[in-house]
Amino acid sequence: MTKPALTLYLAAPRGFCAGVDRAIKIVEMALEKWGAPVFVRHEIVHNKFVVDDLRDKGAVFVEELTECPDDRPVIFSAHGVPKSVPQAAQAREMIYVDATCPLVSKVHIEAQRHADNGLQMIMIGHAGHPETVGTMGQLPDGEVLLVETVEDVATVQVRDPGKLAFVTQTTLSVDDTADIVTALQLRFPGIVGPHKEDICYATTNRQEAVKAMAPKCDAMLVVGAPNSSNSKRLVEVGARAGCAYAQLVQRASDIDWRALDGIRSMGITAGASAPEVLINEVIKAFSDRYDVKVEMVETAVENVEFKVPRVLREPA
Repeated sequence: MTKPALTLYLAAPRGFCAGVDRAIKIVEMALEKWGAPVFVRHEIVHNKFVVDDLRDKGAVFVEELTECPDDRPVIFSAHGVPKSVPQAAQAREMIYVDATCPLVSKVHIEAQRHADNGLQMIMIGHAGHPETVGTMGQLPDGEVLLVETVEDVATVQVRDPGKLAFVTQTTLSVDDTADIVTALQLRFPGIVGPHKEDICYATTNRQEAVKAMAPKCDAMLVVGAPNSSNSKRLVEVGARAGCAYAQLVQRASDIDWRALDGIRSMGITAGASAPEVLINEVIKAFSDRYDVKVEMVETAVENVEFKVPRVLREPA
């Protein structure tokens, strides 16, 4: 039986970013240096496949530092942590390694700098997301106010409208964030913004590739986890850019084949914490059912690399 023809558009860049790569490497190097178990506070990155793989190698994932023993190393996730967490680890004389993405650390430094200059902070982000919790936790309670939508900007209560700055979560939708920034600048004309956009290069690049790919596609799949902010934003960006069916899947077994009946063109991308092995698994699933012709939609080339902390590069 002949398979139906399908043009499969593959977004580039897609999948792992430099911060995720570094975070995973940190856990693997910590296991090599100190042996198992190594404790990790929160999922190192938001991907079940990655977390399960590291668990098999000897990583123990916990939600809070209180669940860790004093005598084993602990790693803080790529999303960043409130200042109180490393302080608590130091007080217990624990070995700890901070795997916070350097681009998130940049936002933390920015927030502290604004606070030192007497400015109250407004953070554009998602309530409860670990990165938002970590960034807001860099400053005392009440010093960082959260806004999630343009509507929130109208009601946010500030101490002094003339002494404000804003930062953003690094994994937001570029377009949505631009609208919120505009609303902030209209309401608070003197608000100070970041020197350079807080939304990270990888988030921006993956969204741009989806915008270029979406109009060509009958359907689009984003490989990523349901708790991954940047993956969920890619689905929204795809739908907004003209793709009638955009869905998030964790892996090939999640694909709803009935919903894809009759398609002739398919777009595939992946969030920044999804490994290439899962993307290849999805491509193979399509190749099993269709006569696939793969076309790359490349909008940027990434060659960013972040060093791991010195403690892991030194001999044990």
